[in-house]
Amino acid sequence: MENTNGRILIVDDEEDICEILKFNLETEGYTIDVAHSAEEALMLPLKCYQLVLLDVMMGEISGFEMAKRVKADEATRHIPIIFLTARDTENDTITGFNLGADDYIAKPFSIREVILRVRAVLKRTQNLVPIATETAVNIINYEGLELNLDKKLVHIDGVEVAFTKTEFELLQLLMENKGRVFSRQELLDRIWSKDVLVLERTVDVYITRLRKKVDAYAQCIATRLGYGYYFKV
Repeated sequence: MENTNGRILIVDDEEDICEILKFNLETEGYTIDVAHSAEEALMLPLKCYQLVLLDVMMGEISGFEMAKRVKADEATRHIPIIFLTARDTENDTITGFNLGADDYIAKPFSIREVILRVRAVLKRTQNLVPIATETAVNIINYEGLELNLDKKLVHIDGVEVAFTKTEFELLQLLMENKGRVFSRQELLDRIWSKDVLVLERTVDVYITRLRKKVDAYAQCIATRLGYGYYFKV
């Protein structure tokens, strides 16, 4: 049975720390998920969390960079962030708070301190944070690229961009199946009406349109030579 005190995401590349935090916070009644990199965390439905415990020094995407992306996305900017890091200089602390962090805990830390700060942040923000589930808001997003499936709208870095019905459905299919390669024929079968004669090259034309419209995210609509197209993250 899922705990009810709130759902928390721990993002840290040190597995031992993640296990200790997960065990102790679950004992306190929280539901805990773990990601060992910012890249892994950004693939999760972040809007369903009430708090993120975030390490700063990780792989290619730092905790600071992940926080920046979370706060830039309208669907996740409300989520409180507590930084957990060995970097405790004044400049790092200021950077963290400027990015919208709600607290900053330096390593090594005591578990009791973490629990107390988690309680304090959740108590302070509980009226501001919508208790969401993965399906509560019907939105697919990758970084600043967002599809609202209910309103059939596409926003790119906060700006609405006009898409035709076919363009929207094609992008939706690719984003819902990130990493999966679709052949041209598969895309034709899924997106286009069986009553309409459409050539495989039509898919290439629409892929070119999508790349132009998603602008900075064009590289995400990738080609697997000889096989088809996929959404690359």
